[in-house]
Amino acid sequence: MVTRITTAVTAVLAGLLIAAPALQAQDNPCAAADQMATDQVAHAVSAAPEFISANAAVVDMEGNVLREGTNGWTCMPAEDPMCLDEAWVEFIHAYMNQTEPSVTTTGFGYMINCCSEGGSNTDPYAEEETADNEWLSAGGPHLMLIVPDVATLASLPTHPDTGGPWVMWRDTPYAHVMIPLGN
Repeated sequence: MVTRITTAVTAVLAGLLIAAPALQAQDNPCAAADQMATDQVAHAVSAAPEFISANAAVVDMEGNVLREGTNGWTCMPAEDPMCLDEAWVEFIHAYMNQTEPSVTTTGFGYMINCCSEGGSNTDPYAEEETADNEWLSAGGPHLMLIVPDVATLASLPTHPDTGGPWVMWRDTPYAHVMIPLGN
């Protein structure tokens, strides 16, 4: 009987210890917001190698700065987090606003922590598979490349089945090179 009571008391105390931080966060909305920002930062910086992400700014998808950076890179905690150089940040802004990007320099973006279920290889705004949008399964870790003159990409394959770099969203203003990084 004493053993059952001791076990029950231990279980209740363990439950309280586990719940205490969550209860404190509910009492202190700033603590909850700080924890959420910390989680978003950790998720965002998982998109690139540490030599890039350690000093990158982190900005949420609404443009709120979660962490200042010093190296010109910006990481974002999207479903598939990404770390982008300045050229890619401008490119993503154009994409999100559905305007034509103005690419004046070569740009790089990392996405090494991909979670999504895939997307269209031809239509940047497709939300589901159709007969003609070349729906791709979930992508693996990759580096993305944009160039000022997309005509220079004409010699590259346009599908990932080749096993190397390929052009995604060809024939759109958002054409870019996908460079698989393996598993």
